[in-house]
Amino acid sequence: MSSRHSKRSHGGHSSSSRSSRRTSHDSTAQLIESLITHRINTLTELCRIERVAASASEEDQLAFQEPMTLAWNHYVTSNNLLTELRGLTRNYPFSGEALDDAKWQVSNDPESNRSWNYAWLVLAKVRDAQLIDSYSQSEASKPEMWGGRTPEPEEAQQLAACFSYEWNEALEQMLRHWETPPTTTGY
Repeated sequence: MSSRHSKRSHGGHSSSSRSSRRTSHDSTAQLIESLITHRINTLTELCRIERVAASASEEDQLAFQEPMTLAWNHYVTSNNLLTELRGLTRNYPFSGEALDDAKWQVSNDPESNRSWNYAWLVLAKVRDAQLIDSYSQSEASKPEMWGGRTPEPEEAQQLAACFSYEWNEALEQMLRHWETPPTTTGY
């Protein structure tokens, strides 16, 4: 009896191993399909798939590479990144101009090839180029923020501080999705 049980156990393990590889391949194919069709379009979900891809076999990592890059590009260019940032900045909606400036700077930065992750590059550029400081000042000084009148410098400064605080909190929350930067160079 124990000999038969042992054979079943061994046979089941072998079958289980093949089944596990097939399931892994099917799962990889499903994730890649969801990236290609843009069914996954939130930072959290894209980061989850990025972590799955990073821990996958070398073959699967290569399969993920182009769809993952294209998914990050779509996430940024389709305004999903801006929408998520604005969802985190309900009191003082994040500046689309600041994000556009960051995208422009990334596209003109020779160092931007250090990552496949366009969203991370843009968020890091907002932080590193200190775009929040300049755009919060600009936004707070606009007469439309003040019912058509030009604000006093102290008023604009106070509003700029509110923008800066909320925008920086949102930016840091988004960047916390990556324990280490998704770069080819490790920095």
